[in-house]
Amino acid sequence: MNAGSSLPPSPVWEDLVTAALLGTDRRTPPGTAPGRSAPSALLDAAAAQTVRRRAGLCPGPAAPRPRPAPEDPRPPLPPAAARRLALLLADRPGTAQGGRRGTAPDLVELLPQWLAAVNGRGFAAPPESLPALLDAARARTDLRPAALRFAGPRALWLARLNPDWRFALRASTGGGLALPGPEETRRVEQLWQEGLFAERVSLLAAIRARDPDAARELLEATWPTERAEDRLMFLDSLRTGLGPRDEPFLEQALADRSRNVRATAAELLSALPQSALAARMAVRAGACVAVDHTLDTPTLLVEAPHECDAAMERDGVSPHPPSGRGERSWWLGQLVEAAPLTGWSARLGGRTPEQIVAMPVADDWLGELHAAWCRAAVRQRDADWSRALLGPPSAPGAGGPGAVSLAERAKLLGTLTARERAEWVAGFIAAHGLSEAFQLLGVCSVPWAAPLGTAVVDALNIARDAGSYPWSFSGVMGLAERCLDPSEAARLDALLAVPDEPEDASPGAGGYWAEAFQRLCRTLRLRAAMTAELENRDCGPGGA
Repeated sequence: MNAGSSLPPSPVWEDLVTAALLGTDRRTPPGTAPGRSAPSALLDAAAAQTVRRRAGLCPGPAAPRPRPAPEDPRPPLPPAAARRLALLLADRPGTAQGGRRGTAPDLVELLPQWLAAVNGRGFAAPPESLPALLDAARARTDLRPAALRFAGPRALWLARLNPDWRFALRASTGGGLALPGPEETRRVEQLWQEGLFAERVSLLAAIRARDPDAARELLEATWPTERAEDRLMFLDSLRTGLGPRDEPFLEQALADRSRNVRATAAELLSALPQSALAARMAVRAGACVAVDHTLDTPTLLVEAPHECDAAMERDGVSPHPPSGRGERSWWLGQLVEAAPLTGWSARLGGRTPEQIVAMPVADDWLGELHAAWCRAAVRQRDADWSRALLGPPSAPGAGGPGAVSLAERAKLLGTLTARERAEWVAGFIAAHGLSEAFQLLGVCSVPWAAPLGTAVVDALNIARDAGSYPWSFSGVMGLAERCLDPSEAARLDALLAVPDEPEDASPGAGGYWAEAFQRLCRTLRLRAAMTAELENRDCGPGGA
């Protein structure tokens, strides 16, 4: 009845409403004698009129039934893995009593890893799990890409029916839109010209991944008419498949009216060592750095720029330094980080990156120069320079001369192979312990390689024997639960008992360490069980 169309107010109903508003002393209800019985008569008449009005409603048109949810062609999740998913989704942050105390694995932290594993195997999400999966993705933005990929097209169908899940339409590629294939040129053109911004971004990224030139040409066709914020997002998509053919378009973008667009174009061009911008930056940076052979030891001399001219600004050099930073050092850093690293050897006497980094630098310019080279090595993905700037992991100060911070070292490590990263961080931990290793561990591939896993466990064992509380290492312990190879669980059995505490140990530290290692061991075994379930082995979920 609620869907019906309402009748126009009748004169009797309007008179009753007026009498109720004014009071029966001032307005006698129609058909009612004035006096003490008037209020009751008014209510009786209103009740009768209400029934009459409701009975007279005309049925409204039936709403169209929603289309059936699309089929998910992926294979179904093995039953044991489906039961595991239900357990993982049932756990919520804050439901575990006592925080990180206890020996139970943290299921909330294992869900991202489980989603990554299941997406790698291409299974479809069970339909009954979709509401809980969408709720989890709504609560945790870090889960959304993996959760929506696993949830598939049916989750987008649900998201259109529930406003609480509308984020899935914004976060998913094209909002659930089936992007046209490479042969559907007319659909590509129509979507690029008429689609929503998110759909256009997704389309450009998809085309860029399979045909970089076609994506760039599509963008060039509408570039002058795009909004500045849209141009910036579109330009950022050219990072995928960046190559020399993109240079003319990026050179054109250097004259864009948006400062952010110009800066992004300059950054992309500087990542192309053979580009004209990189050559211009090499000349400018080379004029600032030279070798002084008059001293007993060859020394690098630095003469920072005295001005930032219009040509430098056009090539992406920001003229205004942040607060507390000198202008000349700010300009120097931008020139050096944009210059091709491959040219420094010829400019500095044929020296290798290791030899250049080891040279003394006059007038306290070492930190600024090496920090700029660090940024250049990361931008240009130059592993040789990264190794030189990192130095040996056992070096004093926990890094090479150019590694000015842990964040810088972590970025440099990202340019190396997974094996090199693991070996370098393992050496770092062996030499310096775990106190500064957390950020470096975050760039290592999962599961950790054997040398790195051994170094972490050994360092945790040393900290335990020293009698300190494990809370200082809770971050590393949490990483170990997610990143150690599950095969390491057997090595931990000897660490599960409460150790004898030295006289100077913190009271009760041994018990806390035993608890932490028991949780680590149980988590590793649970991760092994999760992997077996996804591989469709005959095993059910173990205790969590």
